[in-house]
Amino acid sequence: MPQFQQPACWRLEAGGQVMDVDTAVKDGILGGGVVIRGLLDGKDGTLDTAKKHDLKEMIEEMDSAAEADDVPIVFICPISLEPMVDPVTLCTGQTYERVNILRWFSTGRLTCPTTMQDIWDDTVTPNRTLHQLIHSWFSQRFLRTTKRSEDVEGRARDLVQCLKKVKGEAKVQTLKELHKIVAAHPSVEKPVIDSGVLSILSSLLGPFTSHAVGSEISLVVDMLNEGTTKTKIQCTRFIEVLMGAKSFRSETISSPSLSAGLLRMVKDKRDPDGVSAGLSLLKIICSHNQVRSSIVSVRAVAQLVEQLPELSPNSLESALQILDDLAAIPEGRTALKDCPQTIPNTVRPLMKVSEACTRHALSILWAVCKLAPEEFVSVAVEGGLATRLLLVIQSDCPPALKKQASDLLKLCSLNYTATLFISKCKLTRTMQ
Repeated sequence: MPQFQQPACWRLEAGGQVMDVDTAVKDGILGGGVVIRGLLDGKDGTLDTAKKHDLKEMIEEMDSAAEADDVPIVFICPISLEPMVDPVTLCTGQTYERVNILRWFSTGRLTCPTTMQDIWDDTVTPNRTLHQLIHSWFSQRFLRTTKRSEDVEGRARDLVQCLKKVKGEAKVQTLKELHKIVAAHPSVEKPVIDSGVLSILSSLLGPFTSHAVGSEISLVVDMLNEGTTKTKIQCTRFIEVLMGAKSFRSETISSPSLSAGLLRMVKDKRDPDGVSAGLSLLKIICSHNQVRSSIVSVRAVAQLVEQLPELSPNSLESALQILDDLAAIPEGRTALKDCPQTIPNTVRPLMKVSEACTRHALSILWAVCKLAPEEFVSVAVEGGLATRLLLVIQSDCPPALKKQASDLLKLCSLNYTATLFISKCKLTRTMQ
């Protein structure tokens, strides 16, 4: 990691006094006769460090990193309320950003924006001393910010390597610290992803049998035997943070072992938090079209369908959304069709949990019944689907949802006479 070199201390000399930049700003010593030593290295007194760091770029970068909140007021243009890059002074003694004051004059106003005095001379004079002070102030903070960023990035990389070595509770703490760093410093997201952390986390969640105790996976075996649920929850939360990075690529989560590990978390009913965390991450992963086939390949559809009756309302909504997303691809629809519990377990939540659950369930049922109407329509009707659809149509659900229910009801009625279909709807019974 590059070593940070402390920048030379910029000094101002005026009237026999020597002070640093912060003191000069605090005391308002910005006028003529001030020489900045260590900052003006060029023969003509130009700003040598400007060659290395453009002032405008430094301001923008520090602003995006929320590092510019304490900018001295004398560096702020009274018109735009932004730090000045090219400060100029009027005949009234007030200083503004050049482009802002010239725009002010271009509208025909010949007054000083701050004092409202009439301008007797519209000449603007570059305030080089103030420009140098601004550049010096931002340069020092830019270097400190860069140093901090390098330190944070180095620490994050160390933690990624540490994940390969530590075991048990130490691994949980390592994940927590890495999660905290990435959440607090977005700039380290790309380096952490590039370091291969997603493949490491995928392996921690991956499927391994009890006899798989080779040295190359002994770390994972330890993970599964020592606080696995707690560690896996930290893994899922950390992966969610990484997936929010701009540099994220969907292929990094296409590993079947990751999906299989998440499904195993969902299947483990001993810890509701683990079930919720697994479904939450799986739902986010399913939003990426490119990885849906990979999720279907690990029998995700059948496992989720079987779990539906035992899930809490919030988890049920997530599971139905995942199945709805998977139903958007041919492999997913086929898997839903081949699962004998798809119809009964998907009909049950209709109008019983939430509008979102009803929407996802209708979409899943439509996909299956449309794919094989002769095979599934009668099963769905016998399972009480027609009655639930009538409830949706008569409810205060959005029009789009009612139309979807109406279309599905029409599909269900095709193989029945009117009298028989009405009897199948069980309109005279109270739904349990």
